[in-house]
Amino acid sequence: MRKYQLPISFIALFCLITSCSRVYQPSSVEFKDYRIKNAAPGSSAVSKLLQPYADSVNKSMNDVIAVAGMPLEKRQPECTLGNLMADAMLAMSKEKYQTHVDAAFVNYGGIRLTSMAEGNITRGKIFELSPFDNIVVLLKVNGSLLQEFMDHIASRGGWPCAGITYQVKDKKAIHILIGGAPLKAEHTYTLAVVDYVANGGDDCTMLQPIPQQNNGYLFRDALIAYLSRQHSEGKQINVLLENRVSYAK
Repeated sequence: MRKYQLPISFIALFCLITSCSRVYQPSSVEFKDYRIKNAAPGSSAVSKLLQPYADSVNKSMNDVIAVAGMPLEKRQPECTLGNLMADAMLAMSKEKYQTHVDAAFVNYGGIRLTSMAEGNITRGKIFELSPFDNIVVLLKVNGSLLQEFMDHIASRGGWPCAGITYQVKDKKAIHILIGGAPLKAEHTYTLAVVDYVANGGDDCTMLQPIPQQNNGYLFRDALIAYLSRQHSEGKQINVLLENRVSYAK
C-alpha cells in the first residue's frame, strides 16, 4: 500500500483536463491524504478518486448567482461592465473594511471578458471575468497623488470607477469630482483598488509607497457577493452609463 498526497492544484488540473471549456483558479490551498492500493501512474484509480472533486467544482461553477437584464460590455471611456465591477468594489470594500471609502477603480486590463450576455450569470462566468486572485485593498492618498494616479489612468484611455467622475483631455484627468465635490490637493481620500495596482501594476508606481490596508478579501469574492445580494433581493442586473468617465471635447 502506498500513500499519496493530492494537493488541490492537482485536483484543479484534473477538472481542467476533464472539462476543457472551464478554467478555474483555486483561492485557497488544502491538502488531504489518501491511500491508493496498487495504483500505477495513469491508473484509472486516480481518475475515480478525483472525479467527485471535479463534479463538485463544476456543479458550483454552474450555480446561477445573478440575472443580467441587459447585455454588459467592456469599452472605453465608460462601460456597463466596468461600472458594475467598480460599484461592487466600492460597496463591498465599505462593508468588509467597515469604513468610509471615497472611490474605487478597476484596472481596465483586469476585465477579462469583452461582454456578458443578457440572462443568467453563473459563478463560473465571474471566474472568467476576474480570474486572478486579486485582493481589494484600501489606500489613503492626498489629492495631489490622486491627481497623478488619475492622469496616469487617463493616459491609458480611462479606467472604470465608482464614487468619482472625471474627463480625459490630452491624456490628463480634468474636472474631477469626488462625491460631487471638486478634488482638493490637500485633502486625504480613501481609495479601493486591487493589490496588483497598489503594488505598481499597470505602471502605477506612484502608489507603491502608500501603506495598504489589506484583509485578504478577493475582488472576485466581492463581485460574487455583490451580484448574489442583488439576486437574493429579486433584482436583475441593469447598469447605466452615467458619464463617470468621458472624453472632453
